[in-house]
Amino acid sequence: MKRISATGLALAFCAFALPAQAQGVAYVSSEKDATLTLIDLKTQAVTGTLPTCKRPRYMQTSPDGRQLIVACSDSNEADVIDLATRKSVRRFALGEDPEVFDIAPDGHTLFVGREDDGELAWVDMANGKQLKSVQVGKEPEGVKVTPDGKTVYVACEASNLVSVVDVASATVRKNIAVAKRPRRFALTPDGRELWVTSELGAAVTIVSTRDNSILATIHFEVPGARDTDITPVGITMTRDGRHAFVALGKANRVAFVDVAKRKVEHLVLVGKRVWSVALNKAETRLYAVNGLSDDVTIIDVAGAKALKSVPVGRTPYMAVIVE
Repeated sequence: MKRISATGLALAFCAFALPAQAQGVAYVSSEKDATLTLIDLKTQAVTGTLPTCKRPRYMQTSPDGRQLIVACSDSNEADVIDLATRKSVRRFALGEDPEVFDIAPDGHTLFVGREDDGELAWVDMANGKQLKSVQVGKEPEGVKVTPDGKTVYVACEASNLVSVVDVASATVRKNIAVAKRPRRFALTPDGRELWVTSELGAAVTIVSTRDNSILATIHFEVPGARDTDITPVGITMTRDGRHAFVALGKANRVAFVDVAKRKVEHLVLVGKRVWSVALNKAETRLYAVNGLSDDVTIIDVAGAKALKSVPVGRTPYMAVIVE
């Protein structure tokens, strides 16, 4: 049995009133709070909050799984949280109004889109210094690094483009026209396809990573909803690449998509303006973050059924699962 030191136990309870272990938790950022809400995956209940910087939005664990990096738009910085102690260990600048980033597979470089400047910036994870930058399309937001670390895809909202950036030369190899207002990415496990959500296109564009050509476009339909209310943003995939889950925003639905058939299998009703989705490690539960109802809907994946709504902070943005 693993032993927990008295000091560590006291720190956990005194500082956060939370269990000492850092496993089995969903961390939920909220735009209108300078905190992260913690949901215990077993009990499906909120166990506490963690303080962070102002307007926390996008989050990602470090490649080694030891830290959680939080982008805070109103602080213009990243907060690095040690997951063992649940304490902030350092902060570093990300530029004005950062929202989405991705981390190189080696954990040394963070890539962040800077919307006002229309650029993708390289930031050294060790010291927080900017290494280089490159101009991309207008209002870059979504960022995705390929598993080999050689290419970064950038979703440019205002120009309806995905910029393909070569990391070694810091140049744009190609700009791919996609459906209106691209937001987020998912790569199939084999790395052959890039799925791009388009918030104002009610669609996902599928791109071949071999030659950056368009393979297909999936258009979403929700009975009783106007196209303008179907606003896909967050997306995630199962490890086997068979299923994708897409948050349909103001349509208040999560779409279950068969990846091979490129067909919607189920639409699950969740809270208001579902913004992002995250899977637990076993891929049995999907956590849908609802920005306008201030809650997280927990979904049974096998049954494609909402199980529970958990109230969280104000205007929740996304969840990261740590197990």
